Amino acid sequence: MKILRTPDERFENLPDFGYEPHYVELADGLRVHYLDEGPGGAGPVLLMHGEPTWCYLYRKMIPGLVAAGHRCVAPDLIGFGRSDKPSEQDDYTYQRHVDWMAEALFDRLELSGITLFGQDWGGLIGLRLVAMAPERFDRVVAANTGLPTGDRPPNEAFLAWQNFSRESPTFPIGSIISNGCATRLSAEVVAAYDAPFPDDSFKAGARRFPSLVPTSVDDPAHRANTEAWEVLRRYERPFLCAYSDGDPITRGTERQFIGHVPGTAGQPHCVIEGGGHFLQEDKGPELAAVVSQFISG
Repeated sequence: MKILRTPDERFENLPDFGYEPHYVELADGLRVHYLDEGPGGAGPVLLMHGEPTWCYLYRKMIPGLVAAGHRCVAPDLIGFGRSDKPSEQDDYTYQRHVDWMAEALFDRLELSGITLFGQDWGGLIGLRLVAMAPERFDRVVAANTGLPTGDRPPNEAFLAWQNFSRESPTFPIGSIISNGCATRLSAEVVAAYDAPFPDDSFKAGARRFPSLVPTSVDDPAHRANTEAWEVLRRYERPFLCAYSDGDPITRGTERQFIGHVPGTAGQPHCVIEGGGHFLQEDKGPELAAVVSQFISG
């Protein structure tokens, strides 16, 4: 496996992002980057990003969560942000992403008492981690995400995105993220989302991710996600859905959780108005308040 590592200077002077980097090294030599902000003794709020973002997405949530007394741990998935990037698309599988994060978060950082906040692939991977070790998670917040098994056909918006990621001759990550927001991103913020990817050779993971979403029962992840659902259907700890009102990709997916995961009963599920797919970018402080209130409740 050829491993690429984005030069540190690419991450200098990013707007509103003066956080110290932290790293753990996995058994196969891959390095995982994460942010660790707030009091170390507090229960960690695990902020899991998705495709094709990185932990920069959480810069608007972290200040409010830290001010409320919470520890924020925000990893970069392998292939994204300051984490290492295997160079070939075939290096990436759904199971490998789960295993990489389990090793980083459970074996290296030894996190427990976790509040998961998972959006997009942050939920697809994060919910698999919950199913793997439910005793480590005190509560879950699902936001614009799901846990597909391939039993239901994807919607047209997702199929268009999947085709684009496979076939487009260019893959302008910062612009893709901007187009997934309800608010207009500045050129400097777009550049910050592009920072992890000096050229196309660094984008194998970002290109691959949409094709790893299970879209049929023949998908390699069908069985593992089905087994994860069996755990979630018995998960009684608090489980909150906080979806935006402006995401064509995940619209209505919260109905797969509410009433089916026992922990969703009686929770203050909410709609984040004015948010696109990347609702952390559009409504970060509001989301931080939702998570803080959920924890205190």
